[in-house]
Amino acid sequence: MNFFKVILFILLFISPSNANTIYNLIKIPNLEIYKNKSSNNVKYLKAVKPFQVGIRNDNVTCFNSKDKTINENFNLIEKNLNSYTSNFLEKINLKYIVLCENLTVSEISSAGVPNHKMRTLIIDLKFNKNFFERVIHHEIFHLIYDTHRNLFKDDEWRKINKKNFKYASCSTCSDKLNLSLLDNTEGFLTEYSMTTPSEDMAEVFSFLIAKKKIIKNKALNDLILNKKISYIKKKILKIDKNFKF
Repeated sequence: MNFFKVILFILLFISPSNANTIYNLIKIPNLEIYKNKSSNNVKYLKAVKPFQVGIRNDNVTCFNSKDKTINENFNLIEKNLNSYTSNFLEKINLKYIVLCENLTVSEISSAGVPNHKMRTLIIDLKFNKNFFERVIHHEIFHLIYDTHRNLFKDDEWRKINKKNFKYASCSTCSDKLNLSLLDNTEGFLTEYSMTTPSEDMAEVFSFLIAKKKIIKNKALNDLILNKKISYIKKKILKIDKNFKF
């Protein structure tokens, strides 16, 4: 009987200790380890209670998922994260993936929230399944962009577009939110691409990783899109010459 009491005590002690360690690392409460080891050193964490944190002066809120929901989505998430080597992820400051649902930023629904300073990407498990895989890479690009601002320059990107085109002042300052592929691209893969240069870059990157055939076909008759693809590839290869598209 004493043996079982000791085991119970150890379990009760370790769980809060792990939670505190995680919080000290990435400043997000109510998390536990879901998977600690992966081929590219990514650590997967799950929310065990709803949490709210301030990131980039915005309130980020997310809710815990049932284990069944996490298990149903995890293989797909890990498969997409395995597109990146540990070396590349280290260069863009990504180590922790937080799994939760109903993610919002300042009460606006979001597919993911990247934070390169905390080496973290929060993923909404309940985001639209039609775009789920692609938005993982979209959010990863924001980490790439934030950690290598010297490479990805908005002014250079704007010059690729037609002279009369203007982006919005921010991604949430526009009603162009649709992530569906446009029939006539004319330099833009989705409506959301038209919001800001960084969102446009992230959309191109996401298609390059998750929808290779689609973007290749669209680029056949789209000179602007071709230039955008070349720009992204050139800059990524400056970060890691061994990166595979």
